Amino acid sequence: MEIEQFVAQSKGEWRSMRSAHSLAFQQFEDVISKISIKLLSTDDRKVRDLIRANSSYKHLPISPFLIHWEADTDWEVNTASQVNSGTCILVPMPLSEHSGFMLRSVGYTEATKAVSKYEFLSDGTFSMKTEYDHSLVEEKIWFISTHVRCRSSVIRTSKGSGVLQTSFASEVRRINT
Repeated sequence: MEIEQFVAQSKGEWRSMRSAHSLAFQQFEDVISKISIKLLSTDDRKVRDLIRANSSYKHLPISPFLIHWEADTDWEVNTASQVNSGTCILVPMPLSEHSGFMLRSVGYTEATKAVSKYEFLSDGTFSMKTEYDHSLVEEKIWFISTHVRCRSSVIRTSKGSGVLQTSFASEVRRINT
């Protein structure tokens, strides 16, 4: 798989059910999310700003996209059903057909701009690794069918020696009829 195909397959409205196990807090979390993935133009001002902010990456941007999510989580017992939301712009910068860098306006675990390394595994699974100041994150996404995909993540300590959290999500595309 190539990044353009992956982004094209991912666009749309998704309903996600995610379970996370926080080893650090010895707690499970169930999250139901609405996820919207929209394609952006490389001429979009926010895309250009993100590229400019990461000027050390001189690769051609391809298929930038925006993810917006609204999540309903049971993380805190006293605040069950608290809704969390956010938006992130992602700009793929391929190095080859199957790997490259991903510029992120907001990180997965730390609320800061980030640059991830991505690759497609031999079975078509998208794998992305990000080093933050306080953690290392590996995310994987694979399609079960056209309208169903799975996503997993592992969050490790910054030195990679300990696992802080694992998660698994199944996501179903919303089809307008």
